Amino acid sequence: MLCTLSMASRYIREFLASEAFKNAGREVSDVVPRLVKFLCCLQVTKTHLFTVTLSYGPSMLPTLGLAGNLCLAERISTRFEKLGVGDIVLVQSPEVPWKFMTKRLKAMEGQSVTYFVNPKNSDKSETIVVPKGHVWIEGDNIYESNDSRKFGPVPYGLLQGRVFWRIWPPKDFGSLAQNKGKDSVS
Repeated sequence: MLCTLSMASRYIREFLASEAFKNAGREVSDVVPRLVKFLCCLQVTKTHLFTVTLSYGPSMLPTLGLAGNLCLAERISTRFEKLGVGDIVLVQSPEVPWKFMTKRLKAMEGQSVTYFVNPKNSDKSETIVVPKGHVWIEGDNIYESNDSRKFGPVPYGLLQGRVFWRIWPPKDFGSLAQNKGKDSVS
């Protein structure tokens, strides 16, 4: 046993003294700072400029597919309050904070919006004026969407970005700007 340990120890010392180990150390010391810089740039980009989001489920049919769409969202419009009615937005859920939703912006603060209370079961509608600092969001599929009709106006601070480009599926690759929904704003 002692002989095996001393042989292993000798091989380790020889490897550590070898030129290959020294070159590997130099390569790692060159790569690590570049990798750290790249990861920092990626984090800044994701936090402040653009992010990729996965939208799935029936709430945005027919604009976004049921099985899932990988989309690109820009975060600059929300920071400078340049969103408009009809934009598709990435929203942090007011009910489940770690969940994000993709919905259509239907009304901004001060605007009135008329909506069906329970479109599956009745034609009853209500009109509401969106309060200051809030927006009204709805899914394009009003029959299968968890949106402002259920939880009311959403604070503007929960808007995370404007979804503008579909990446996946490849057959639908392209801009989402042409898919602006009908306004229900009066």
